Amino acid sequence: MGAGIKSYRDLQVWQRGKAFAVEIYHTSNEFPKQEQYSLTDQIRRAAISIPSNIAEGHVRPSDKAFANHLYIALGSAAELDTQLEIALEVGYLQPETHRKLTTELTEIIKMLRGLIKAVVCR
Repeated sequence: MGAGIKSYRDLQVWQRGKAFAVEIYHTSNEFPKQEQYSLTDQIRRAAISIPSNIAEGHVRPSDKAFANHLYIALGSAAELDTQLEIALEVGYLQPETHRKLTTELTEIIKMLRGLIKAVVCR
């Protein structure tokens, strides 16, 4: 990691992932109540998984373990992208909200891929 990286909290991708998870919580509060234990729950779990796996991986004792957790976070991001698409198609998200969320998610995915490359190549 860079010289200034002492904690996973110092990683911009963790910071953005955590903020994104909070945004997902606020957005999904507007989903129908009957979705509370299905799509809403799945979207929230996938969103939380991104910064959680970054944090867990960062405290692991090896780059291989860290990279593995980053790949899990990347998988959760892909899962979340799919769930947001479904939420749009069933009418739980407005197109502009979906566009905003997926734009940020795409940036987080790019950051994850960059971090994976940095960790794997050191």
